[in-house]
Amino acid sequence: MSLFDENATVIAPRRRLSRPALAGLWAVSLSLVALLVLTLLPTSFVIQRPGPVYDTLGTVTTGDGEERPLISVSGAETFPTSGSLDLLTVEVLGNRERTPSWFELASAWFDPARAIVPIDEIFPEGVTTEQRNDENAALMVDSQKEATAAALRELGYDIESLVRVFQVIDDSPATGVLEQNDVIRSVDDQPVTTTTSLRDAINAAGGAPVSLGIERDGQSRTVEVTPAETTIDGETRWAIGVTITPDYAFPVEVALQLDNVGGPSAGMMFALGIIDTLTPGELTGGERFAGTGTIDAEGAVGPIGGIRQKLFGAKNAGADWFLAPERNCGEVVGHIPDGLRVFSVADLEDALEVVETVSSGGDLDALPTCTTG
Repeated sequence: MSLFDENATVIAPRRRLSRPALAGLWAVSLSLVALLVLTLLPTSFVIQRPGPVYDTLGTVTTGDGEERPLISVSGAETFPTSGSLDLLTVEVLGNRERTPSWFELASAWFDPARAIVPIDEIFPEGVTTEQRNDENAALMVDSQKEATAAALRELGYDIESLVRVFQVIDDSPATGVLEQNDVIRSVDDQPVTTTTSLRDAINAAGGAPVSLGIERDGQSRTVEVTPAETTIDGETRWAIGVTITPDYAFPVEVALQLDNVGGPSAGMMFALGIIDTLTPGELTGGERFAGTGTIDAEGAVGPIGGIRQKLFGAKNAGADWFLAPERNCGEVVGHIPDGLRVFSVADLEDALEVVETVSSGGDLDALPTCTTG
């Protein structure tokens, strides 16, 4: 008689997991589920990070693949340049159609070059991504005009200011009378050159019909509009129902080639690049500058968004010197990357002084900087 069947299958008893092992398995499972939820769950934030850097003294690649100077001038003598005057951009990761995941937000939290921003600050409710892009493109066009006016005035050119119709509001007094791109030259035979002078002249009529001298497609004509009473910010005014964009007649043709970049923050660097292109000698002395800031036709430099991301963008691009709007200094202090020296500027003359002092080896300590005081 055989005690064992060599062909029999022996089933070993199932080993039970210890309590610590079971707890660990549950912890891993819950972590994976949590990670999946955090990856897929929508958020209400977007991420800002450094975007592309463009040298206003260099070239850019156009949509058709051609390399063209970022600044082109005709009608005046131009001069060789050296070094760089970099304008900086900020990229936004996410939009209302696709927000960053919580995992991406957590990663951005530990990166000093990135910022987490409520989505409503970048994409207001009711504004589509396409509408936002269109608005930023219009702001870029305006900033280029303002920068050109500021640069040419700094160089002594006489610049004529124009009041141009940007949009005719539907069912307003101007509907059917004025058209987009009309230039308003006068009101009741009184010249107007600014939005303020136009508004004041219309209000002075007290609601009576006004005669507008306009220029359309190069032809002068006169039209009549009867203003309507309206209330703006609690104040009663008379309006004809148009939005106005400042414009200028330039004695020198300046073309700024920069596609797919929007917003007004490149104005100051555009102005510096135009001045360097139109003046003998090399403004930068071969140094690499970066900067940001809006500019108006009088040369005043204004604050911008994303200054911290732009500081890191400048450092990553190899800049040694950074020009920051004076009104952004509160965001600059304590967030300057190592190796980058930041100067504070309030207007175009300040910016020129910084560049010229650095390039000539002057006293840098005498230049204004961003401080806690």
